[in-house]
Amino acid sequence: MASAGQEAPPAGPSAVPEVAQQAVLGASGKVPEGTPQIRGWDFDDGNDLHAVMGAMLNSGFQAASLGQGIAEVQRMLDWKDPASGLRTKIFLGFTSNLMSAGTREQIKYLAKHRMIDVLVTTAGGIEEDFIKCLAPTYMGDFALKGAELRKEGLNRIGNMIVPNSNYCLFEDWVVPVFKTMMAEQEAGTRWSPSSVIARLGKEIDHEDSVYYWAQKNGIPVYCPALTDGSLGDMLYFFSYSHSPGLSIDIVADIRAINDEAVHAKSKTAAIILGGGVPKHHILNANLFRNGADFAVFINTAQEFDGSDSGARPDEAVSWGKLRLESKPVKIHGDATILFPLLISQTFAKLTPEQRAERSQPPQDTDA
Repeated sequence: MASAGQEAPPAGPSAVPEVAQQAVLGASGKVPEGTPQIRGWDFDDGNDLHAVMGAMLNSGFQAASLGQGIAEVQRMLDWKDPASGLRTKIFLGFTSNLMSAGTREQIKYLAKHRMIDVLVTTAGGIEEDFIKCLAPTYMGDFALKGAELRKEGLNRIGNMIVPNSNYCLFEDWVVPVFKTMMAEQEAGTRWSPSSVIARLGKEIDHEDSVYYWAQKNGIPVYCPALTDGSLGDMLYFFSYSHSPGLSIDIVADIRAINDEAVHAKSKTAAIILGGGVPKHHILNANLFRNGADFAVFINTAQEFDGSDSGARPDEAVSWGKLRLESKPVKIHGDATILFPLLISQTFAKLTPEQRAERSQPPQDTDA
């Protein structure tokens, strides 16, 4: 109300402007019948990990992506050829940092029980497994100063610490194996990255090792970048002390991994943790059979820079690396968190009968 001596303000319009009403209160289209509603887990209903994980699918954002990834892995595990009884051939790829981390134990679990059929990684993903059989990796901090760590002979991998002495122990262990392999090479043996890895897995003879179980269970391990790490350092030094050194045939392995896909009589699947070489190596092999049938990617990379690491699954479809009818899933996040959760809802839930069936080496190649 205006005070004495002041004019009252002009009366406003009696109705909301139509343009505003239409902009804010426009009518909705019909949501398709059966569309899931967003609802997360209510802890008033209990503290049940499996129930919490089951609710992820309809929780939205990356929780929903995790739920979709779990469903995709379950499809991999459920598929069975009705005529031959063959199960899906599963390729598992991962970057080296995950072997340095606790994800190693989950990969070992899958290899020990032969729940996967092919492994692909980088050099660090090989050597760190063996080094951990010789000495531990420790928790550190992302904020530890590099210059100070260097003076102390401590190497930082994110928030983990690897003493330089671990690599000295690795050299002490691996060089005698190289000497034996060199003698076998002189007698006519031809080495490839996968046969080197299998031999080292046999020699480590340690049940904590991923590659001990891989060679024991006949799971091939491919690493086209075998020299890009401490293992390459050791091969470099060895080439001086035992000239010309070991000859390792990478062409033998590109044929072998491509044939893993080309000659598969079952469907194929890719579970890829991280990006880089392991991701492309698996997908490119499956290109030769017009694409994998199932796929789950877990990584933090983005696609805006055009990298294969960050590429969404649909880009792989365009290349023929995933099949046109596939329903691949990318989960944006840290595999050290997401992969054990995914395993808990899929591989770890297999019945004893299903485990026994999956643990049989695939009789599905003509190569």
